[in-house]
Amino acid sequence: MKKIKVNLIKVKILLSLMLILCTTGFPQTNISSQLIYKITIEPEQDVRCNTPVFITIDSLLKPLQITSYKLEKIEGDKRIPVPSQIEWKNPVRLWWLLPKSISAGEKQDYELKTGKSVPAPLVQIKMDDQSLKINYKNRNILCYQYELMKPPPGENPMYVRSGFIHPIWSPEGKTLTRIHPSDHIHHLGFWNPWTKTEFEGRKVDFWNLKYGQGTVRFVKFNSIETGPVFAGFEAFQQHVDLTAPEGEKVALNEEWLVRVWAQNKNEQSYWIWDFTTTQSCASSSPLTILKYRYGGFGFRATADWNEKNSNYLTSEGKTRTDGNGTCARWCYISGKTDNGQTGILFLSHPENHEFPEPMRIWPKGDTYFGFCPVVYSDWKMIPGNKYVRKYRVVVFDEKITGKEAEQFWQDFVYSPKINITQTSIGKNFK
Repeated sequence: MKKIKVNLIKVKILLSLMLILCTTGFPQTNISSQLIYKITIEPEQDVRCNTPVFITIDSLLKPLQITSYKLEKIEGDKRIPVPSQIEWKNPVRLWWLLPKSISAGEKQDYELKTGKSVPAPLVQIKMDDQSLKINYKNRNILCYQYELMKPPPGENPMYVRSGFIHPIWSPEGKTLTRIHPSDHIHHLGFWNPWTKTEFEGRKVDFWNLKYGQGTVRFVKFNSIETGPVFAGFEAFQQHVDLTAPEGEKVALNEEWLVRVWAQNKNEQSYWIWDFTTTQSCASSSPLTILKYRYGGFGFRATADWNEKNSNYLTSEGKTRTDGNGTCARWCYISGKTDNGQTGILFLSHPENHEFPEPMRIWPKGDTYFGFCPVVYSDWKMIPGNKYVRKYRVVVFDEKITGKEAEQFWQDFVYSPKINITQTSIGKNFK
């Protein structure tokens, strides 16, 4: 507990510095405005407005070299400033959101220059002693619970848990998740445990906490980032076997990468955020995830949704009545709340295990959804390997069609073709 609170203080200081830098820019060197790269996007298929795109750049823009830059969209004689953000990782990437849709074969031209970028609203992160919250233009998007949360009074204390997302909000502020429902106390908004597993000859259930076999715990934040294009975090979690003979033993290490994207147009009524989970064995012992109808990420929807006022639509045209156990690229869930219509779209990436992934869909009663890659076969995780699953989540305050859902999936999976022309000060482009 002390360690988490010390880390929280460091994180808050870091966030304050990041907000200052994102607002004011890095100290500028004595370099006049010069062209670094000419960038042309020429997609082979349609791409919608506000789709995240990036280019990989070399060390030229790192601090102490070129420390201030700007991205401009070229429209005839006009130079239109576009908010952009550098991700200082290996490789270094420059991200922005497409300011306009592009049809297949059309072009959008940009220039990356030295100089001060246009001020833009930040996707912000706010933290307290329990959770990390991401918002944009004073509207909440999601909340990650990193501190242990106790179950409701009178429930089994084994239900205590950290490392999940709740609430998920719509752009108009409607809450789309719930935790600790009376029928399944272990359901926690949006979370990612395995159910039936075998570890060192023991059966370990990380999902049904009441059995006391396993749990998942937040350990630390590897990174936190905020800016005008996205905000996000990398959380390190551990899947713990509580039944090991010599005491608790970590079976799996897991990293969550959550990235929330800004929206350029106020009239748009949706949020976009990405969720990537990377899992690896924590010891020399493998973990076998046994075939079962539950496992992987779960989404327990608001209590407002039920079989009478909500439905599912998958990429294969399946619904609440016939979708359970089928496979799909995406699943769109929509329904009514006391405050109006809402919906949430889950997109699965082709690199995911068992893609197109099987799904768990409740045919009756309340609304639950999860992509479950072990519905039809076991999955053995071997020490030394990394197992990555990628998803995109789109949250609406409106109804969308299957065609629109498919376009979101296409935008998620297929990056548009981007051509870069270097100038005399642009070098070593990768």
